Amino acid sequence: MIPNQIILLNHTCTDITKIPVDAVEKAKEQLHVAYNNSWWHGTQISYGMRGLVTFKGSLYSFNEDGSDGALEFKTNHTFGNTYNLESRDSAWYKATRQLLNNNSKINVVIWCWENGVSNAKSTDIDTYLSLMTKLETDFPNVKFVYMTGHLDGTSTSDNLWLRNEQIRNYCKSNNKILFDFADIESYDPDGNFFGDKLANDTCGYDSNNDKIIDKNWATDWQSKHTKTYWYEYPPLVGMSVSVKCKTYAMWWMLARLAGWDGK
Repeated sequence: MIPNQIILLNHTCTDITKIPVDAVEKAKEQLHVAYNNSWWHGTQISYGMRGLVTFKGSLYSFNEDGSDGALEFKTNHTFGNTYNLESRDSAWYKATRQLLNNNSKINVVIWCWENGVSNAKSTDIDTYLSLMTKLETDFPNVKFVYMTGHLDGTSTSDNLWLRNEQIRNYCKSNNKILFDFADIESYDPDGNFFGDKLANDTCGYDSNNDKIIDKNWATDWQSKHTKTYWYEYPPLVGMSVSVKCKTYAMWWMLARLAGWDGK
C-alpha cells in the first residue's frame, strides 16, 4: 500500500473509466477492507458495488473473504452490532480495536456516518478526529478512511456544512484519507454544484431560491442520459446516479490505496 499521504475522494473522482485495470487488480490483491456499511447511507456504496459487478463485470468483484480473486470487502456485521459513527460513547472506536486485535489481515478500515454530523457539536467532531488519529497511531499498518456526513437539506452556513468543513480541514492539514460523501452528493456528473441549494441526501434541491426543495438533480440527469453511463440502484432508482458516483469514488480510493497515483 501507499505510504501516508493525503487522499481526498470527492466529485472529481467519480469517472471509473480513468482508473487503470491493473490498479483495480492490485487493489483486489493487496487490500483487505473492513467496512461498517451503516444503516442506509453506507449501504448505498455496498449495494452500488454489487450493481457495478452486474453493470461492468467481474473486474469489480468483491466478497467477504476475498475468495476467487475478488476484493475482500467485509460488510456483514464486520464490527459486531455497531453500525455507524453515531454513538457518543465511542462504540465504533472500541469495536474497531477489537476487530483489528483479532484480525491482523485487515489493512483498510472505513466507517460511515448515518445522521450524526447534522446534529454534532464541534467537540463531537473533535472526538471523532482524535480517536481516528489514535487508531492510526496504534495500528500503523492499517489505512483509516475519514468521512463527511451526508447532505440534509440545509445551507452552506448551517451546522452540517460547518462540521463537514471541520473534518475536511483536519484531513487536509494532517495528510489523511477522506471520502467526502457530502461533496459527491453536491454535484451531478457534469460538475454542476447543488450544495448551496438546500440539497439533500436524495438529490433534491431548491431550484428557484424560495426555500422549498422542488427538483431532483439525479432524476433530471438520468432522464437525459442512457444507461450506458449509469445503472439503476433498485431500492432508490430515483437517485441511482448519485449511488453510482459514490461507488466509482470508492473504487478510485481503493486503487489509490493500492498505489495508483490518480492521474
